[in-house]
Amino acid sequence: MLEGIRVVEYATYMAAPGAGCILRDWGADVVKIEPPGGDPIRLFFRTIGTDYPDNPVFDFDNRGKQSIIIDTSKPEGQALIRELVKDADVFLTNVRPGGLARSGLDYDSLKELNPKLVYCSLSGYGLEGPDADRPGFDIASFWSRTGVANLTIPKGGEPFPLRTAFGDHTTSIAAAAGICAALVEAQRTGKGRLVEASLFRTGLYAMGSDLAIQLFFGRVASTKGRHEQNVPISNFYQSKDDKWFCIVSRQGETDWAPLCRVINKPELATDPRFNNAKGRRANNAEVVNILDAGFGAYDMEELAKRLDAESIAWAPVQTLAEVAKDPQAHAAGAIVQTPSSKGDGTTYASPASPVRFPGADDGPKGPSPAPGEHTRDVLAALGRNAADIDALYQSGVVF
Repeated sequence: MLEGIRVVEYATYMAAPGAGCILRDWGADVVKIEPPGGDPIRLFFRTIGTDYPDNPVFDFDNRGKQSIIIDTSKPEGQALIRELVKDADVFLTNVRPGGLARSGLDYDSLKELNPKLVYCSLSGYGLEGPDADRPGFDIASFWSRTGVANLTIPKGGEPFPLRTAFGDHTTSIAAAAGICAALVEAQRTGKGRLVEASLFRTGLYAMGSDLAIQLFFGRVASTKGRHEQNVPISNFYQSKDDKWFCIVSRQGETDWAPLCRVINKPELATDPRFNNAKGRRANNAEVVNILDAGFGAYDMEELAKRLDAESIAWAPVQTLAEVAKDPQAHAAGAIVQTPSSKGDGTTYASPASPVRFPGADDGPKGPSPAPGEHTRDVLAALGRNAADIDALYQSGVVF
């Protein structure tokens, strides 16, 4: 879909490289500019005391890209980036705004070189306000400051961290969408645009329904335990063989009688304590206890059949090991084969990009690059001759 689109990615870690990987999976050419020593995420496993030939965390966000290492603390390195941007369609960065402005790599500077450039800044908190230049990571900007961490804790509990790059990759999706919208405009008008994505704003959007309630009513309900739910049949339950699953009830009274049949207690369908939403809310703990006992009489395999027979919306609470074997994950194209960076033709399973285009080549376009693997190739494509390129290496501008 994005064949012929040229992206210059000046970014490290996960959120912005994740957006670049989505664009690459969808066909764009992506040149990844890394600092001397490479993107720190290349050291992800070494940091925790192990090392592998492949790095599935780095590879997930960088497969198919070209890598060039530039020392951007040098004016010559900054000039190289400007040279790359002159003919690019997209510039994607998560470098903090102040550093970009000092290097002459801010939007106002680069749009003078390339008026059709789509410039995407992905930051912790956005480009304006007192915290525009504050460093941002997803556990801080997306999870904690947005209220997501606080609201996710059951009442009386303690904060806990989100899983690796969860907020980063949610923001990757947002940034890729914004870039694509701006590309449509640029192709229609010939003029580029600044696209501003942030972990903070994406986190607020992800929690948007609760934030909308807070903004409208001035308050929002806390997250409650299983026995305190306002709608106790929308809840988590456990089978006889200790398998957890969730139920999502539909609006109104649609699901109470079917659930009573699932647990083989049809008489409860007309019990005045439970046969309407108000009664179930008033007796929520008892409803949960009844369903606990009813579901606990059946193994998950049997419960699945009974729930499906009554058209109840439910899903198992799976481990990632179970997800990896889930036939629906593979049927949905959510797991793809990524070429190994060892270069021996082998592949391994990896998460797919978030959107599928049936019939199109929307998967990995190659392995992740070694640090600076394509520096010479990228510079040659700019018209630099071998002597010029050697001089840049010798002066420490590129690696």
